[in-house]
Amino acid sequence: MSGPFRPGPPPRPVDIDADAVDARHPAVDAAVQAMANAATLSPADQIPQYEAAYQTLRETLATIDQA
Repeated sequence: MSGPFRPGPPPRPVDIDADAVDARHPAVDAAVQAMANAATLSPADQIPQYEAAYQTLRETLATIDQA
């Protein structure tokens, strides 16, 4: 039997190509950051964070498709 859940270290920042910075979207950046922050929470607390990020990404992609 394994011990209690122990989250690993927080994810390291990702190096972003300078050309990719212009293509960034604030809502997507916020959703990605929220998912990274959720990694330090308990599993039960991670679920609402991931669901909110998923919804943000769906809505953002829908608006991009309509543009």
